[in-house]
Amino acid sequence: MLGRLVEAGAEVLGGRPWWLRPVVAGVLRAYRDAPADRPRELAAFLGRHVRPHPVVVRRAVPVRVVRMRWDTARIDDLPALSAFLGISGAELDWFADRKEINRHARDQRLRHYRYRWLPHRLIEAPKARLRVAQRRLLDGVLGRIPVHPAAHGFVPGRGVHTFAAPHSGQPMVIRADLASFFSSVTAPRIYGLFRTAGYPEPVAHALAALTTTRTPADILRGKYLPLLRHAHLPQGAPSSPALANLVAYRLDRRLSGLAARFGMSYTRYADDLAFSGPRVSAQRLLTALEAVVNDEGFRLRRAKTRVRGQGDRQVLAGLVVNERPAVARVEYDRLRAVLHDAARRGLDEANRDGHADFSAYLKGWVSWVSHQNPGRAAKLERLLAAALGGDRA
Repeated sequence: MLGRLVEAGAEVLGGRPWWLRPVVAGVLRAYRDAPADRPRELAAFLGRHVRPHPVVVRRAVPVRVVRMRWDTARIDDLPALSAFLGISGAELDWFADRKEINRHARDQRLRHYRYRWLPHRLIEAPKARLRVAQRRLLDGVLGRIPVHPAAHGFVPGRGVHTFAAPHSGQPMVIRADLASFFSSVTAPRIYGLFRTAGYPEPVAHALAALTTTRTPADILRGKYLPLLRHAHLPQGAPSSPALANLVAYRLDRRLSGLAARFGMSYTRYADDLAFSGPRVSAQRLLTALEAVVNDEGFRLRRAKTRVRGQGDRQVLAGLVVNERPAVARVEYDRLRAVLHDAARRGLDEANRDGHADFSAYLKGWVSWVSHQNPGRAAKLERLLAAALGGDRA
């Protein structure tokens, strides 16, 4: 191996300088396996050990996957990535926004995202073709990487009820909230995730570019939002929730360990953090919690932290957990009132908020409020049938 690499180096350099053999030997010592997936890392290593020398022959050596960590789609290089996503190489460059056209273009037609401000966050929704590419990535790669058991948001088979269930009937429930959860996940962290999965450097860079964005200055409207100015996960892309969960894996692991130290349980639903168990020093727990969260590159929204005992109403993600996860009585009563109104005056009159498909909206609302509550379910189903005129199709 040493001899073959020395010969290859001599061909590239057009000669055999005295330092070539020691440098090749150093590469072999540093890399047990050929770094076929790390051209930039290898170039940096050589740059620290090789003296300036003209290059006579430039060899084009394709990158490839060396070792996959999980059962994800194998993507060796950029042409393979284009094929996997069903787009051309030029389209890959365009969607990855290598020239930052999306960030600087004033014409909406040149941008990859549509932007909509809500009261406290910005929705950045990818346009149709980029959304299709991100969904393929979600199905073929992201969905096959395991998330931490404490993560319940955007995970198949888990949800709000599984998030809240471990905290039912506990003497103390603590709820905390992560500020700017999606925009706190930066492109370098996404790149690191794809490298950990086993993808070569060029592929990992392209994947990070396809799944992050920099918000155009005119969209920010002069607001000081530094996280959005840098490449971040867009809230509105189909790939973002899975990527956020995967990047937060170490956060979940450390917070599970923190909860265990206090004899408590921990779960997370997107940016909602929940701890429960015996009564402990809430201040000690919250101080340790904030230290871990900050160390992992996130930030707590302190104003939303809640500490509740059994004598208080303990609410997690809209569910009251004092006895078992259930929607609050006030919402149950409100739903009953809407269903009564719909049965008496008709769906159109009862649809005061202008839902596009009010029937489907009511069915979903009934399902949410009656989840794992047979008594509520029976009453609400009767009211729903009356509201829909007996048509449950």
